Amino acid sequence: MIGSGSVVTKDIPDNTVAVGNPCRVLRSINEHDYHYYRNNRPINASELQTVQQVNQQP
Repeated sequence: MIGSGSVVTKDIPDNTVAVGNPCRVLRSINEHDYHYYRNNRPINASELQTVQQVNQQP
């Protein structure tokens, strides 16, 4: 995830939050984030598999 107005000057790793000018990685996005942003609803195995497959696509 890249913050609005960020100036990206190099490659940013997958599953990270990056912001700023120049853009810097703040932290990685992990499974806890998926649960938090889904209003603490548990993610079933098939949903998690779908998310992981989407994240692995080029």
